[in-house]
Amino acid sequence: MQKKGANISLKGYDDIFSTDQSRAEAQQERVQEILLSELHPFEGHPFRVVDDEEMMKTVESVRDFGVLTPAIVRPDPYGGYEIISGHRRHRASELAGKETMPAIVRDMDDDAAIILMVDSNLQRETLLPSERAFAYRMKLDAIKHQGQTCGQVGHKSRDALSDSDSGRQIQRYIRLTELIPEILDMVDNGQIKFNPAVELSYLAREEQQDFLSAMDFAQAAPSLSQAQRIKKLAQEGECTLDAMCEIMNEVKKGELDRVTFKTDSLRKYFPKSYTSKQMEDKIIQLLEQWQKKREKSMER
Repeated sequence: MQKKGANISLKGYDDIFSTDQSRAEAQQERVQEILLSELHPFEGHPFRVVDDEEMMKTVESVRDFGVLTPAIVRPDPYGGYEIISGHRRHRASELAGKETMPAIVRDMDDDAAIILMVDSNLQRETLLPSERAFAYRMKLDAIKHQGQTCGQVGHKSRDALSDSDSGRQIQRYIRLTELIPEILDMVDNGQIKFNPAVELSYLAREEQQDFLSAMDFAQAAPSLSQAQRIKKLAQEGECTLDAMCEIMNEVKKGELDRVTFKTDSLRKYFPKSYTSKQMEDKIIQLLEQWQKKREKSMER
């Protein structure tokens, strides 16, 4: 039996003399200036922080005006703070030569931190397909872990992941996380379109490796129809390298009456400073001149 008075603890000077209002104010979140060296990225976050043109604009803004929107961080039991929202602002502050940045310190468990981290980054317009895919998967796993009823209303859980994408589209994005890194990189840089990539995600990893060889053999990216047929082969247990090469080597609709030139084969005819668009415009101009001369000669 618990002893009477066992839970009584001595109060400190501040506890005795502080008011309820002052204690409430002390618990409220406030913006703090935190050393950049004490801030580190959220473990496993899928969003890339790249020193691109947009970053340089952010650096210039931070240098001139400081960080206008505080980051959100949480205490790390091993020291310092883990950034939940504000990775790009942190990097921009480093490049701008700052020593500190404003941040709100918030105690959050892993699931709540993941959800906030994803939500704060999904608002960006320039997200790569892989970033959106892994972000959705992380948030969905966090929601499930929080104990929400995903078994019987899983589609509703997916609908709650985003205001811009439907549950069906979110499911398709999450499928991209099943792609091997080499194919996922091709999706990010536009070599493989989103819809064919979703179909290819149903291939086993070994089949995906073979698909890369088939794609290299055909020197072409897959159409949706080709990706769907390759997926069907995989489902039927007949997805061999030869079968994929045969599908990928087909002439796609629209290519029968298309003339293409490799840039390297044309480069020798133009100044080195010419872009592909400038070369194209010049070729069209020369063809138009040739056509006019041809029409004049036929009139004679």
